[in-house]
Amino acid sequence: MRLAKVLLAASVIVLASGVAAGAAEYQVQTLNMSAHGMFQFEPQQLKIQPGDTVHFIAKDKGHNVESIEGMLPDGATPFKGGFGQDLTVTFTQAGVYGIKCAPHYGMGMVGLIVVGDAAVNLQKAEVVNHPGKAKPTFAALFKAIGTQTAQH
Repeated sequence: MRLAKVLLAASVIVLASGVAAGAAEYQVQTLNMSAHGMFQFEPQQLKIQPGDTVHFIAKDKGHNVESIEGMLPDGATPFKGGFGQDLTVTFTQAGVYGIKCAPHYGMGMVGLIVVGDAAVNLQKAEVVNHPGKAKPTFAALFKAIGTQTAQH
């Protein structure tokens, strides 16, 4: 009986580690200046899979990262990081997630995290209204969804 319990526990550990091993981790930096201009996320768009984790790194301290209302799959939990603080989010639901830096939203400091199948909420996310430069930035990011590939 004791051997059966040990084998069962070992099987659970192996299975759990196999699931965790399949998940990937990514970094998105908050920058005052990037290849795209002032006040940007780098990268601006990321294609990942459900279960993957994104570490939002406060590279330049005057920024935060938060989800945008209306740009989350149904049932996904909104997130909001503090200013100048790193934030780690594990994305479990497929769909498109819009992100912004609150003080620089109108200046175009936005991004898209595409988790698995973008079609889950793509149409809903595309019609969200955005201020200033965020609007054309999102238009370009939505256009690029078809060409974005996972970065491993």
